[in-house]
Amino acid sequence: MKPSIVDIHARINGRSAGVLGNERFYKFAVFLPLIERQGELHVLFEVRAHTLRRQPGEVCFPGGKVDRHDQSPKNAAIRETCEELGILEREVSVMGELDFLVTSFQSIVYPFAGVINVASELSPNRDEVEEVFTVPLSHFIANPPERHDIRVHVQPDDSFPFHLIPNGEEYNWSSSSMPEFFYYYQDYVIWGMTARILYHFIQLLDENK
Repeated sequence: MKPSIVDIHARINGRSAGVLGNERFYKFAVFLPLIERQGELHVLFEVRAHTLRRQPGEVCFPGGKVDRHDQSPKNAAIRETCEELGILEREVSVMGELDFLVTSFQSIVYPFAGVINVASELSPNRDEVEEVFTVPLSHFIANPPERHDIRVHVQPDDSFPFHLIPNGEEYNWSSSSMPEFFYYYQDYVIWGMTARILYHFIQLLDENK
């Protein structure tokens, strides 16, 4: 088949752009939950159960993998939040979506921010959640994170065809750095993707002052 201009136009005209290769990526959705405590807004965090295979004991937001049954990443974020915290869907109010993250591990993470409205105590799923704690939002506004940079280098595998590219094994690969943020509260350390999402959220609040 030799595509014509008409064929090409029909394929791409009006198409919405996505992340190249995203069909191979794992997709996750997380929820940055605000909750009122004693008249003040707090950010709610989970500590992952120590029995989990991935990132046991780390601080995170509620969230998980977007399943094929989920209508959207937003629905996945709500579902995971309800399952992990033992609350009802009507108790979760999504205010908006934050910028999504494309990781170097072939994952796309869709973060959302909103409010949890619960009159009773939370009932975390102990298979996934070791504990739940909250931090006043004002703490993060008043205390910027500590920043450290991670250098990212290209490392071709042994079978890479260097003979097909200019300069072969002396090819000048680009390198980059990725910021890692660290927030501290009492004995808790908030870092990694959770801290990046939190930092982004705080920056949005600063922009709207």
